[in-house]
Amino acid sequence: MTCNRSLIGALVASTALMLPTLAAAQEITIVREVDSNNYDPQRSVARAAAEALFMMGDTLVSLEPDMQTVSDGLAHSWEVSDDGLVYTFHLKEGVSFCDGKPMTADDVVFSLKRWIDPATASPVAWRAGDVEDIVAIDELTVEYRLNAPFSELLYQLTQSFGTIVDRDNVEALGEDFGIAGFNGTGPFCWVSWAPRDQLVMERNPNYTWGPSFYENQGPAHLERIVWQVVPEASTRTVAVLTGQSDITQYVPHIAVAQLMDAPNVEVVRSDEAFWTYFMGFKIDKDPVADPVVRAAMNLAVDQEAIAEDLFFGMVEPAFSYVSQAVVDWDPGLDDRLLRHDVDEANRMLDEAGWERGADGVRVRDGVRLAPTAYIFAGSTWGGIAEAVQADLLKIGVAMEIEAFDATVAWGKLATQEFDMFGMSFPYITAGETLNLYFRSQNVPTPNRMNWIDERTDELLRTGMAATDQEAQFAAYHEVLGKVHDAAVWIPIFHEPMIIAYRADMAPVVPHNNYGAGLYKGLDLRFLD
Repeated sequence: MTCNRSLIGALVASTALMLPTLAAAQEITIVREVDSNNYDPQRSVARAAAEALFMMGDTLVSLEPDMQTVSDGLAHSWEVSDDGLVYTFHLKEGVSFCDGKPMTADDVVFSLKRWIDPATASPVAWRAGDVEDIVAIDELTVEYRLNAPFSELLYQLTQSFGTIVDRDNVEALGEDFGIAGFNGTGPFCWVSWAPRDQLVMERNPNYTWGPSFYENQGPAHLERIVWQVVPEASTRTVAVLTGQSDITQYVPHIAVAQLMDAPNVEVVRSDEAFWTYFMGFKIDKDPVADPVVRAAMNLAVDQEAIAEDLFFGMVEPAFSYVSQAVVDWDPGLDDRLLRHDVDEANRMLDEAGWERGADGVRVRDGVRLAPTAYIFAGSTWGGIAEAVQADLLKIGVAMEIEAFDATVAWGKLATQEFDMFGMSFPYITAGETLNLYFRSQNVPTPNRMNWIDERTDELLRTGMAATDQEAQFAAYHEVLGKVHDAAVWIPIFHEPMIIAYRADMAPVVPHNNYGAGLYKGLDLRFLD
C-alpha cells in the first residue's frame, strides 16, 4: 500500500488554520464526511443521523460491540411468549428526558407506534415487524404484540429508528422535529445544528441508565461533543494529525498508513459487521430497463481496480450484493456472480442491437445509452462515480453524474427522476438487506430500483416469520438469486470500519451498529 506522505505533510500547515481550535480537555470534535437530512429517528435512514441519535437517545434494547448479543437498553429485561408473538419489556426506573421529564411506558408506545404509523412515512417501518399492537401495561411495562413471529425483532429494536422520543417535543416542533431540536433520554443532549456544518451536543448530567456492557453507565465522561462536517479527505486527515480533531471513523484510505505511523494517533479496525457500496438501477426506466444493459454494465466495472486505485487495497472488491461472509449467504451463487469482462459486455450489447454512434455512445431505437446517476456530493461517491463512469465508457455507456448535498440528496433519491443511484449501507445478514431494499412496499425508498415482485414479497414474508433457520435461509437464498440474476445493482466494494483517534484518549472499541462507530459514547474520555 502506498501513501502520499509529502502531500499530506504539505497540507498540515495550510489547512490547520481552517479548522476549529484544539478541543478542551472534556470536549471532543468528531469529523465526518457528510451530514444527515434531519435527526428524526423514525424518518431518517442516514448513518449521520444514527451516529448522533444513539448518543442523544436510547432504544428499548442495545446491541453489544460483537454485533450479535442483544443487551439491556431502556428495558432491563424482557420475555417472549412461546409462540413468538408477544414481547414484554420491563423498563428501568428513574429514566428521564434531557429536559428532566420522566420517561414512561407511554413514551415507548408513542415512539414505536409513530415508527409504524403510515402518516410518518418511515422508509424502514418494516423493521418493526408485523405489529398487531403496542400497549403500556403500566408505567414501566410495555407489551409488543405481533401478528406473525419476527426472529429479528430484538435486533431491529436496537436500531436508531427505534429511539424513544418525547411526544410533547414532537408535537411542539412539528415538521421541525429533529431539525430545530430533539429531546431524548441519551447521555448527550441537543444544543444546536447548523446543516452541512456542525451538530453540537452536551452531556446529560442525569444519565445513569446506560447499557450494562459499558464500563460507564453514565453520566458520560465528556462534557461536550461537536460533530464537524469535513467533506475533504485531506482536511480530515490533517485534522486528526494536528489534533484539531479528536476522532473520526471517516478515515481516508490513502492516509491509513500515515495515521498508523503517527505517534499522536491510534487506529483501530472492526470487521464485526458489514458495509457495502453499490450503484443501483431504476429497472423500469429506459435505458436501464433492459436487463442485458444492466448485466453488461456490471461486467464493465472493474471493482478490483477501484479497490486498489481509489482505496489502496483497504476495501474488498464486491461482486455480490452482500458480503459472502454473512451467515445466510448462498454459496450456490458464487459461480453466477458477474465479474469484470469488457469483451463480454461489448458482445452482449452488440448482440442486443445497441449500436455505437459517432461519439462512441450506443443507441437503440433512438434511445441513447446515457443513464443519469444521482450521488452524494462532497463525499467518497465523487471518486467512485467517476471511476464507474470511465469504465462504462469502454462499452459505449455515457453515464451522467448529478451530485447533491446530503441534506437534500435523501429527498432527491425518493423521486423517479433518475436512472441510477449510488448508495452504501450497513447490515448483519443478507435477510436484513433484502427486506430493506427489495420489498414492493418500500418503493420509492429505500427500494429505489422499483423492484416490484410478488414472489419476492412472499419469500421475504416467509423469511421474516420463519422460526426455523433452514426455512429462513431457503427463502432468502431464492431472493438473492432472483435479484443477482436480474443485475439490479452494480456492487462496488465491501468496507471495514476504521477509526482514528488521539493517542491521549482511552482505547476506543468500534461499534458497528448501523455503522455508527462510537455508539453511545459513554466510554469516550481522555487518559488521566
